[in-house]
Amino acid sequence: MVDLEWDRDFALEQAADDEEVLAELIDLFNTSAASDLEKINEALDDADPEGVMKAAHSLKGAAASLGIEGVRAIAYEIERAGREGSLEIGDWVAELEELLEVAAEELE
Repeated sequence: MVDLEWDRDFALEQAADDEEVLAELIDLFNTSAASDLEKINEALDDADPEGVMKAAHSLKGAAASLGIEGVRAIAYEIERAGREGSLEIGDWVAELEELLEVAAEELE
């Protein structure tokens, strides 16, 4: 399994060194990440590589903005596959689901 690889110092810097703002950003990330994961799974069900690509791109950007490298890296791979028209991403999606569960529990 890929590690979360969260750079908390980077995330705090993005929140102007404000712990309350960081907590709000993390809550927003967890909510949007769950939504993006749902969109990825729906696009897979619909055999829609463009939908996979768009949802993964959104998730990649959110993870990058908070220094959550593990999620960003997997979202990148899913986005790349979707861009190439491939839906062979089941292992990546399973790993992403696990990482997002870890993120929901551990990011603070």
